[in-house]
Amino acid sequence: MRRSYVAVRGPDAVEYLNRMLSNDVPESGSADALLLTPKARVIALLLVWRRGEDDVLLLTEPELGEVVRAQLTRMRFAAKCDIELEQHTSAIVLGEHEGIPNRDFGVVATEVLDTELDAALPDDELERLRIEAATPRVGREIDDRVLPAEAGLDTRAISFDKGCYPGQEPVARQHYRGKVNRRLRVLDVDGVPAPESPVVYAGKDVGRVTSAVPGLALAYVRVEVPDDASLEVEGAPKPETPVVHDGKEVGRVTSAVPGLALAYVRVEVPEDAALEIDGRRARLH
Repeated sequence: MRRSYVAVRGPDAVEYLNRMLSNDVPESGSADALLLTPKARVIALLLVWRRGEDDVLLLTEPELGEVVRAQLTRMRFAAKCDIELEQHTSAIVLGEHEGIPNRDFGVVATEVLDTELDAALPDDELERLRIEAATPRVGREIDDRVLPAEAGLDTRAISFDKGCYPGQEPVARQHYRGKVNRRLRVLDVDGVPAPESPVVYAGKDVGRVTSAVPGLALAYVRVEVPDDASLEVEGAPKPETPVVHDGKEVGRVTSAVPGLALAYVRVEVPEDAALEIDGRRARLH
């Protein structure tokens, strides 16, 4: 399992993180938390591990370690703590084990650092478990379009009893006064739909796919869609589907897989043209 690791150490480490994260640093063990912008957009999902009284390790997505370190360093001001990247390896073991409790997979699981374990699960099995558990990932389910509550993060990574932190005001306002229009849901599907594939209910576009493995997908779907609804997930266009530019047919699809197609297109169509295939946006590759 690929990760980045950010260590926060020093006499003010826990107090500082409690002012910056959406959840309090636990007395022991681990907790899920978010690092947010002031407008409550997610910078990083964090697994917060209390290694010692003044020693906390933050585990996050592999591409976000430096982002987290830089953001925490920028906001540190007079807090007495060191913030540094560390190098480790992670493996996930199902069941109770010595290590860091991990809640990403819908079953009891432990994240073990810096050791080779025969019992560790391969990445493809972990991805299926993650999707089954509706656990979001930055770059898949989480981007600047998404609020934490839409991804279900309000129930696992946010404390509504703690002190102030960046993004708290819009998070609390949404929780106590508002509602979300869509939520992250698990779909049974045929095949492996591509990310951003439209989800259709009763002829209307009601959502979009974010992640998928064979037979299973995560998607943002409007909250009014019933749990037992029969949905369509639009996949690859069929051969001979027209390619349209500025309302005119300019070509035809010859082959396609979800997210990618081959087509004959008229030479006068610009390389940066906005195209449509079967009512969906497309661009030249």
